[in-house]
Formats: sequence, C-alpha cells, structure tokens
Amino acid sequence: MSYQIFHADCFNWLRDQPGNAIHGVLTDPPYGLIEFSRKELDKLREGRGGGVWRMPPAVGGCRRDPLPRFTVLSAREKSNLRDTMQAWGQALMPVLTPGAHVCVAGHPMLQYLVQAGMAEGGFEVRGAIMRLYTSFRGGDHPKGAEQEFSEVSVTPRSACEPGMLFRKPLSERTVAENLRRWGTGGLRRLAIDKPLPEVIASGRTPDIEAAISDHPCLKPQHLLRILVRALLPLGRGVILDPFLGSGSTVAAARAVGYEAIGVEIDETYFTQARDNIPRLAALYPGFIGDCLEMGTSATMISANGSNPLFQTYPLFAPAG
Repeated sequence: MSYQIFHADCFNWLRDQPGNAIHGVLTDPPYGLIEFSRKELDKLREGRGGGVWRMPPAVGGCRRDPLPRFTVLSAREKSNLRDTMQAWGQALMPVLTPGAHVCVAGHPMLQYLVQAGMAEGGFEVRGAIMRLYTSFRGGDHPKGAEQEFSEVSVTPRSACEPGMLFRKPLSERTVAENLRRWGTGGLRRLAIDKPLPEVIASGRTPDIEAAISDHPCLKPQHLLRILVRALLPLGRGVILDPFLGSGSTVAAARAVGYEAIGVEIDETYFTQARDNIPRLAALYPGFIGDCLEMGTSATMISANGSNPLFQTYPLFAPAG
C-alpha cells in the first residue's frame, strides 16, 4: 500500500492539510525529557554515550525546558507540557475525520498531563491500550542511600507503557451512522468474536528490527501492526504519524495494507526512515495485526526471501 513521508515541522504541515483527510493517528511524541535535548542527541550520534532518543519539543513555536525524567515536575513544567499537547491537539483536529481515533504512546507519569491537554484541545479521552512488558526503568533505591534504605524503591519497576486513546467527536448521532459516513468512530476487532483488548503483551523490540533502525524509541512491529490495524475500523483510510522517528508506524501500516503518511522534523531521522520503512514492512510476511501472538518464537525472513535470517527470539521475553 502507498505511503508518503515529509521532512517538516508537523505543526506547519498540519496547517497546510485539507480537512477530514486523516482517519487515524498512531504516534510517540517527543515529550521533552532531558535525555532528548540537542546536547544528548549530538552525543548519541557521535558515539559518546548520549542518552537521547528524540528531538526536544521545539516544534510549532512551543518551546520549553527539558523535563526531568522520573522525578516530580514543577507547576510550570506540568503547565507547559499540557499546553503543548493542547496546541498539538488543536492543530490536529481539523485534519481528522469525525470519529477518528488518535493513539499516543507515553509514560505513565506523564499520562494525566497528555490526557488533560488533548481533552482541552477538543478530544474525547477514550482510555488506553497498555503495552505490557518488563523494562529497566524504575525500581531504584534512594540515590546515595542504597544500603541505608535497602528495602525501599523510589518508584515501581516499570512494566507497562500506555498508548493513550483519544477520539475526535462524532459528527453523526450514533457510531453506526458515523461509520457509514466517514468510516470512523470505532476500533477494528481482531476477529468478529475478539475485540481489541486493553492490554497487549509485547516483548522488547527484536534484534532484527533494531539492526534496521538504531532509534532507541523503536517499538516492535508486532505491537504496531495490531494498533495500526485497529485504528481503521472498516479497514480503509489513511494513518498518520506526525512524529515519524524511525518510520516504524508507517512500516506497520504498509505491512497491514493501509495508506500512511509520516512527518519528521529531524533530517537525520527522516533520511533513516526512508530506508527503514520498506525493510521493516517486509519482516514477518503474513502477520497483519489480526491476532495477539505470532507464536512463542518467530523466524525472521529477509525482505526478498533470499539469505533468510534464521534468528529466532522469544516474542514476549522480559527485557532483563
């Protein structure tokens, strides 16, 4: 299926798009955590051990200081993040068809601020799809007093990542009428007797995908194909990722058979995404996100069928 990607600030790009043109959004915005600063980005790209993954949120004129990670945010930091999400929601709203769903990846500590901002931007808050996996985040002892407080954790060990769901309000009286007019308003079932669940078990991103893209925010195709497929309830329409990054969402849409658009402000990531998308989309032929498991292991197959990569991985193994 066809796709387009643009090197642009998504705020500016959205202003130039026609109304009611996008039927679903799946994205992972740059929240401005301190690891995402330009300084850390440069360190990462120069091989100096930077911890950055994405550009800081200096898009659409919305600038703010980097947020500390896993700590208490100040009132100003909370307000700035919420205002930015409100501004993004307002920019996105006219481009979407009525009833279109938006799925936004985030961190549990930021979830309430993202939801508040999107609600103030006019969206309905529709809960979240939780990615269940084990990470190295959280669970630390009090810094500098590990022995003194050996039985204390500052935060729980992270085991989930929310894909926050939002919906543009319907234009019709009922979901059924909205589906008939716009093709949006609900979520596509895995099968007639299997609705999309709130929790999806997802292992860490397999090595074969990480070898294609070194983007540290890269999410597994297994998860993305399930989510992308669900966003178009009638199996037709256009998926948008306005923070393209590695290109993995557009790759998932292509694999599922949907049209997709990606927008990326960072030139390096945009260039990499151009190469990543067809390679990621070619993995796991036949898996189109219509079931929760590809099996307990999966065989990696190269894009053209030659030189198969017979690496297998435990799909739902914990990250540790």
